[in-house]
Amino acid sequence: MAAGAINTTAGSDWGKADFEAIYNCPDPRRYFTTLHPLDYQIPHHGQAVFRAAAEALQRRRPDRTPLKVVDLCCSYGVNAALLNHRLDLNDLYRRYAGDGPGAPQTEQLAHEDRTFFATRRRPEAARVIGLDAAKNAVDYAQTVGLLDHGFAENLELDEPSPGLRRALAGTDLITVTGGVGYITERTFAHLFDCMSTPPWVAAFVLREVSYQPVSALLARAGLVTEKLTTRTFRQRRFADGDERRAAFAALDARGLSTAGKESDGYYHAELYLSRPAADVAALPLTELLPG
Repeated sequence: MAAGAINTTAGSDWGKADFEAIYNCPDPRRYFTTLHPLDYQIPHHGQAVFRAAAEALQRRRPDRTPLKVVDLCCSYGVNAALLNHRLDLNDLYRRYAGDGPGAPQTEQLAHEDRTFFATRRRPEAARVIGLDAAKNAVDYAQTVGLLDHGFAENLELDEPSPGLRRALAGTDLITVTGGVGYITERTFAHLFDCMSTPPWVAAFVLREVSYQPVSALLARAGLVTEKLTTRTFRQRRFADGDERRAAFAALDARGLSTAGKESDGYYHAELYLSRPAADVAALPLTELLPG
């Protein structure tokens, strides 16, 4: 497949475009140059939500400093970059705009990235554990300092490694911006088996996918799941007409209208936040994220 090419036949059960070729490259440039034309923006929404959740969680647990965050389907550490550093998604698009003639090789880019991120790190930065099946992406994120620990493991298929089990101890917050559907309640079950106290879980989930199996598992672990009902969040534009038609068919099968949402040409995600009942009572989602 040519650089930046998109396969719209094999990405998911509902015909979502397959971007497999960009997820496990030696560095993030192909990822960003492929997704930028599609206005991929869900990490931008995640930045605001995850920071708000982390700040609220820190107030509830002032003894937990720094917080430990586990980012699922972490890829090149995008969510970690946005959570912990003074920058936004457009800064990352500009930084990784191309790898043509004259662009640094991966080793040089990684060396420059270590300084780039270190000089922009927020004083309240969380410790981030990254989990993704794509080894090259995880390795890059860990090399440049975005991840405190990274694990290239697929918990849909395998048990967590001993190292991952140790790293998961004491997790305060689990985040995910686009992986639900590719990962299921099986992954969450493996994660929670490694945790003595259930963490908060903040998940953006495409509307084509039911979150019910995951929220049911979280309920059994003692968490109450709230869905933000005041809005949805654009993920990215549809790659082509085939993807749009497949998404509309999947939404119709779930009894969901596309009016005012996917009719604008974008995938839309819903936000779910799962917490212990006492935390929900103290600060409902609508107060944590007003507007």
